[in-house]
Amino acid sequence: MEYKGDSPSRSVGRRAFIRDSMTLFAGLSLGSARLMSQVTATQGDTTQIEPEGFFTLGKENGHWWLITPEGKPFFSMGLNHIDPASLRYPENIDIWREKYGGSTLRWIRESLVPNLRSWGFNTVGWVQEVTVRQWRHSRAFTVDEYRALEMPYCHLLPFTESHQWEKHTVHYDFRSEDWKEWCDYVARDQCAELSDDPNLIGYFYSDCPTWIHHRDRNEWRGPIFDPDRLKTEAGRKELTELAHSYYKTTHDAIRRYDKHHLILGDRYEANAPIAMEVIQAALPFVDVLSFQDFQDPVNHLKEWYEKTGKPVLLADAARMKWDTVPGEFTRNEGAWYAETLAGLFKNPGCIGFHLCGAYQRNKARRYGLLDERENPDSEHVEVMKAANQRITKLLENQI
Repeated sequence: MEYKGDSPSRSVGRRAFIRDSMTLFAGLSLGSARLMSQVTATQGDTTQIEPEGFFTLGKENGHWWLITPEGKPFFSMGLNHIDPASLRYPENIDIWREKYGGSTLRWIRESLVPNLRSWGFNTVGWVQEVTVRQWRHSRAFTVDEYRALEMPYCHLLPFTESHQWEKHTVHYDFRSEDWKEWCDYVARDQCAELSDDPNLIGYFYSDCPTWIHHRDRNEWRGPIFDPDRLKTEAGRKELTELAHSYYKTTHDAIRRYDKHHLILGDRYEANAPIAMEVIQAALPFVDVLSFQDFQDPVNHLKEWYEKTGKPVLLADAARMKWDTVPGEFTRNEGAWYAETLAGLFKNPGCIGFHLCGAYQRNKARRYGLLDERENPDSEHVEVMKAANQRITKLLENQI
């Protein structure tokens, strides 16, 4: 994730949230959501070849849901950006060594999972974290680290490095044999290892790919496809063919090694131009349309679902003060999270919301639910916890 927003930061305490939540969650009545006891997947809803025993999608009374391997409806409430290196600064490495014995697996089992469950999150949305601003994110978890979670998670496949926040990598040629060979390598390296894990929900691709837009920091490389060329029929046809090649190649690479898991696709920036040629090319080869949105996610995801009929996922979003300077830290706003979560849950096409964490703040991102000594931001975390628990209760009451 990388977004430089201009929304003012608001600090709303837990008491104010509780006061307002009676109205906020009134629309999530059991009567309006009484549709989930027998949700089943319909053949052809997904690209999965063998979905039985894995997360899939199902639709009941006009509403899409994730379906667990046990056949229960599931709304993904995830946390993103989880990196144990945040506990290895000189000033806090004593915690890492003394409390966790220098073991990432112990840290996952003894810190990460208990906290996520206590806070009401049911998914690890995406583990990779900011390391240096506008540089590459940290590494993904290993297979053993994912297994240590013992809870649902998503994984991002590095088919391309066209992220809008990254300033160093040239665009790949999606028509080249080298890139197709790279996609096969990524799939056999990562999907083959993860293919039998029932806790894996599915695979993301690029984080905010710059199909027809760019940021100031990567103006030198420009967008993947020149948006001026969309003014002509020939240009629109060329983008359609290029995007079709991209999504078919990535889909086929995954399915060679993993016939079970969902394809969550690119995580589009909802507040940047998105070419319908790209979306239309993606639709046959992905199971969900995923978005990042730091401005108006409830309305934008409603629009995208109504426009395409495809299930949608808010894969990364938050509200905080973004323009911090080194040494300054900010807070992730719980009241905004609660309001957004409630709005998305009412969207019949939305299957989840993953919060742009981070789990623990570092000196690059400068915000997180835990500080450098593992102290939680109790005020905002409690608001998020209450919001997550309300959604969980609504789901449980229907099963």
